[in-house]
Order: sequence, then structure tokens, then C-alpha cells
Amino acid sequence: MAAIRCAVGRSAPGGPVRPRRSRRRGRGRAPRPRAELLAAAVQIMLAAGDVEAARTASVELDGIADDVGTGVLRATAARARGTVSLAQGRCGPALEELSDALRSWAALPAPYEAARTRVLIGRALRALGDDDTAAMEVAAAVRVFTAVGAAPDLARPGSAGPDAAAGLTPRELDVTRLVAAGRTNREIAEQPVISDKTVARHLHNVFTKLALPNRSAATAYAYEHDLV
Repeated sequence: MAAIRCAVGRSAPGGPVRPRRSRRRGRGRAPRPRAELLAAAVQIMLAAGDVEAARTASVELDGIADDVGTGVLRATAARARGTVSLAQGRCGPALEELSDALRSWAALPAPYEAARTRVLIGRALRALGDDDTAAMEVAAAVRVFTAVGAAPDLARPGSAGPDAAAGLTPRELDVTRLVAAGRTNREIAEQPVISDKTVARHLHNVFTKLALPNRSAATAYAYEHDLV
């Protein structure tokens, strides 16, 4: 998957330009189940690389959220809209839309959904060059994922396709690969001929840069992003 390329500006003057929302929805469809299907469709279409289909589903989801007006639907629609904007490379609008979604999830409250949204906010911030704030958002998400035992989510924070390891030095990348292979700090130190203390420092840097909580998460991350 190609790395997301984003414009430097956060939004166009007067706010982000949103696609016109279609009011043509199938008659007789229950809004909540339909909204759940549309939210899933956005994720599936983006994973398949069909951004236009994802945008169409997001527009319909927006319309349902406007009509029904519940906090959950509005938060879901805002996150879908932001996710599509992020895939389109419109990172300024994406950041605004995802921030709206985060405020809605926090008000419900829905900490797990808020954490998922923070990961997306982190990607938008990183694309806009704000690495420090991005790391803070992802770290906050990781704390929630750890607390609720969301292992699959722990493997994903901070991911950005082929550039997932772009912030690591060659030595840090080597240490990550050896951790993923199950090596202890002492075993790692024997291979590149460096001290245990230096290995620990490299590993600490890996955890910080990738916003990972422990060796298990680093191992999952390495396998998910083909670093091994």
C-alpha cells in the first residue's frame, strides 16, 4: 500500500470541503443496521483500495447520522469521513473530522472507540509533520488497548504502510527483528557485539518511536509490517 501523501495545509479557507450528501436512501431500511453496514463498508473498501466507493458509503452514513441524530452515529460518521479524507491525502480536513469524532466518543463515553480514533489522528498528525503530538495520541491509544486486552489493536498503532519503520535507525531495526525472533537482550548483545545496556537503550527507542508498550507488541508489529 502506498504511503499516504498529504497537503501541508490543515484545511482550506472557510473549512474543509465536504461532498454533497445524498438524501436518496432505500425505503424501509432500518437506519441503525444500515449505518453499521455502511461503517464496515468504508473500512472494507479502503482496505481494497476503492476510495471512491468508501467515500460514497461515508456520504450515505453522514445522511443517516443527520437524520437519526444519536451520538454514536454522529461519532461513527465523523470517523468514517475522516478516514476517507486521510486516504484521499486530505490530512487537514481529516484531522478536523477525526477530532470531532474523538470528542463525540469521549462524551459518550466510549474509550475503546476513542482510542481507535486517536490512532487515526496520530496518522494525520504525522503526515502533517507533527510527530510529537502524533506520538502522544498513539501512546494514549496504546494505554487503552493494553487496559482492555485488545491485542490486534496493539499491533497496529503508528502503522503507515511500507514506511512503518521509517523512524528507526538501522541498529534499532536490527534489534526489533531480533526481538521478533524471540532473542533476549543478552542474546541480541552477543550478535552485533554491543552491551546489554546498549540493547536496552535501542529497544526503549523502538518502543517510544513506534508507541509500543512491550516486547510482545514489538514482535506483533514486526510481523505485521514485514520487518522480519
